[in-house]
Amino acid sequence: MYEEDNAIEELKRADHLIFVTLKYTRTCDVIKSVIRRLINAFDYAVIDALTVLKRKDKIKAIPLTPISRAELLKSKSRKLEMVGFLNFYLLLKFIDRAEYTKREEYKRHVTMTVMQDDETIEVNIDRMHEFFTKTRDFVDYVREKFK
Repeated sequence: MYEEDNAIEELKRADHLIFVTLKYTRTCDVIKSVIRRLINAFDYAVIDALTVLKRKDKIKAIPLTPISRAELLKSKSRKLEMVGFLNFYLLLKFIDRAEYTKREEYKRHVTMTVMQDDETIEVNIDRMHEFFTKTRDFVDYVREKFK
């Protein structure tokens, strides 16, 4: 199974978490699970892009850690779109690792709040839809540009 297939499978799982599980179980644990699935989809898509670059002899090796793979892909791509996607990926990684507070669990407006420097990042159901769409756009972008 190619990483592209893995990325698509992770998107399917995230889709189910957002549109089914989160609808009935409005908790921050579900939000965290969705974020982890989106990060996994990004990881697989980045590996897929780097594999193509390695086959074309544009890079010598694929780094072992996800952050270094993303940084390498960012340095090899001159497209502003790719840089934006990878900065978003790093934001997802930050949100996943950060301390968070919960608000309105089990209600429609369940929110997970994370502090980044002096900025507050609120992740709610609507924001999860945006995160999902952006991740799907990245996977599609990699499929289109690196095939």
